[in-house]
Amino acid sequence: MDKKLLSIVAPAYNEEEVIETFCTTISDLCAKITGYDYEIVIINDGSSDKTESIMHRIQQDNSHITYVSLSRNFGHEIAVTAGLDHAKGDIVILMDADLQDTPSIIPEMIAKYEEGYDIVNAKRSTRDGETFLKKFTAKAFYKVFSASSGKVKMPENVGNYRLVSRRAVESFKELRETHRFARGLFCWIGFPTTEIEFAREARFAGKTKYNYKTMINYAIEGLTSFTVAPLRWATYAGCLAILFAICYTIYVLFMVFTNDPNLQPGWSSMTIIMLFFGSLQLIFLGVIGEYLGRIFNETKNRPLYFIKEYSPYYNPNKKPQ
Repeated sequence: MDKKLLSIVAPAYNEEEVIETFCTTISDLCAKITGYDYEIVIINDGSSDKTESIMHRIQQDNSHITYVSLSRNFGHEIAVTAGLDHAKGDIVILMDADLQDTPSIIPEMIAKYEEGYDIVNAKRSTRDGETFLKKFTAKAFYKVFSASSGKVKMPENVGNYRLVSRRAVESFKELRETHRFARGLFCWIGFPTTEIEFAREARFAGKTKYNYKTMINYAIEGLTSFTVAPLRWATYAGCLAILFAICYTIYVLFMVFTNDPNLQPGWSSMTIIMLFFGSLQLIFLGVIGEYLGRIFNETKNRPLYFIKEYSPYYNPNKKPQ
């Protein structure tokens, strides 16, 4: 009987300091898993360092490597999609190449899959190497996303590290929108899902590509590409602003009719009101602009990515069809 194929998908962007250690660690682990052959699918997302040349050398020594090099840097979400498009496994495990996603729990994830789960999320019990602000903002984002996305709930402290069955992968591949939020999309497609907790470690080497600016942009991308709730929030805020304006008008008229001595002529109150409503309008225009920009990008219907180089893993155990 042929072995099942396990695909490990890892996007890599400027990971020259860790990519070789990652491939060695994963290969040593997967070789010990009974009943599974394996491939390691590395997606080079337009790296500008030596990641590409290192991958060429590694692939010569490791026949289990599938290497996909994108024509430029398309971003992590697109790289994940490219990896899923090229992974051939019966099950696929998504993880980052920096070894923060502890590989030792992969056998546990496979065991959960064999129990009947299509998606096995790796939930972070600790977040070593992260600041208090990053932890706080991450927790806040998960709560806001789940509260605004209706029936789709995204579990807290679950990133991209997960196992996905073949039928879940095929379902995900049908979703081809330009603005992608994989964590939310895996929740949206459904299928039986469970979690395994693990202690997330600090990066093995190199620097994180997720600074605060990137995290903020990612949060905006996730909310606006997955839910129309911000538009609804803008409507609510507009209603509150109108209510405030009416109440303030009534208050000023009351002071006029009662000849209140505290009513002083001047420009201060008018300036404050103008600044308040002017800022509110700019916020609303920004929210609307985010959605119009996404409509513009989606209507162009461009391919999600282009491949500069593709070198697949050949599975000697698979019989020709």
